[in-house]
Amino acid sequence: MQKDKVYIIWIWWIWISAIARYYIAQSYAVYWSDICSSELIQDLTKDWANIIIWEAPELIDESFDLVIYTEAVPNTQSEIVRSKELWIKILSYPEAIANIANTKKLITIAWTHWKSTTTSLTSLVLKNSENDFTSIVWTLLKEFDNKNFYYRRNWVEDEYFILEACEYKRSFLKYNATVWVITNIELDHLDYYKDLEDYISAYKEYLNNIVPWWFAILNLEDENCKKLLWLRSDINYIEVYEEYFSYNWQKNHFPIIDIKIPWKHILFDAKIAYVIWFMIWINEVNILDSLESYTWVWRRMERIWQTVHNNILISDYGHHPTEICLTLNAIKESNMDKKILTIFQPHQYSRTLELLEDFKTCFSDTDELIIPNIYESRDSDEDKKKINSEKLVKLINHPNKKDGEWLENTLKLIKNFDSKNTGAIIILLGAWDVDNLRYKIKTVF
Repeated sequence: MQKDKVYIIWIWWIWISAIARYYIAQSYAVYWSDICSSELIQDLTKDWANIIIWEAPELIDESFDLVIYTEAVPNTQSEIVRSKELWIKILSYPEAIANIANTKKLITIAWTHWKSTTTSLTSLVLKNSENDFTSIVWTLLKEFDNKNFYYRRNWVEDEYFILEACEYKRSFLKYNATVWVITNIELDHLDYYKDLEDYISAYKEYLNNIVPWWFAILNLEDENCKKLLWLRSDINYIEVYEEYFSYNWQKNHFPIIDIKIPWKHILFDAKIAYVIWFMIWINEVNILDSLESYTWVWRRMERIWQTVHNNILISDYGHHPTEICLTLNAIKESNMDKKILTIFQPHQYSRTLELLEDFKTCFSDTDELIIPNIYESRDSDEDKKKINSEKLVKLINHPNKKDGEWLENTLKLIKNFDSKNTGAIIILLGAWDVDNLRYKIKTVF
């Protein structure tokens, strides 16, 4: 007898909540736990999921047929231990996704920076078609009813699965893609990878997972992407660059995409989405209409609202120096007359140390900078002794910088800035709970 019950551990991460929504769409009873609550978690209760704050191993019994966990959960965690005792099937997040996605025509968006934007654009094209598909993206789309997941099954066309895939711990090696897209490779996740060569080796290894005679899309303007070219003779390589693409059945030039967002890297992502669906024979008018209607997604240069002093609040997920530099430059170029305050929360002590030289110089396009704290994740005590927000602020090359001394005090500094400025831009930048300030800013100001 099918039990149709799944238990998910540590669901706060945006990608884990997407798989919860998948199982809800399949009529499973979904339970999850996490170490704290959040707006994202509370929104999930509206989808008929059951929330547990902290851990509840006593709720896990033989009626569950699957337990899913994020790779950050230790083997000693009580719910993991309980599931093993009961011999319940336990899968990591990438294993659970692979069980679902590898049976579909899988399109993986997997590189270092800006995966979510490309995954969103690629998904929107298919949503506006008649094709059946599933999409998991690490952001929230208004076109997906402000969710990170979309599912349509009408038995009309072949079913696609669009997945934003992560390279951490080589987790994307679980997936067998029909289309694999890589536009940039830059060293990251140094708590796992030894060096750039090791990092690139994971991408080279992934080439072996592409279904024979299907596609690898690579950016010829990225030197590390070039290292993946022609390593297999039984797949099709699509080589893309700024204005044209080299493997095109009908055109010599790339079509003009009149995208609403003025920044170059967003336009490049739209071109990638066009290439994917042009190859698979989605109607070109449908492709262009979908891309040109794109506006914003959650935490990707997201304009949230204006404060009572008419300062614009923006949130962005960027946490790598390259992402920070490009994001701040794009905002500065389109807002030359506005003062910019950036609140940046580094993600991981280890990443901060490994990329310290780049962090020193990536904030030149903001007028003021506040570092509230470094978000701890998988960090050693040794790393935490070497760096903190106070030490980092001293090392950053910027004339107007402050140690925010944690989020609550940072909120006071933002309030002070807001009261003294009008028409400025306030940016919440970073991968984790710095974004929670948006709710307090809305309440306080």
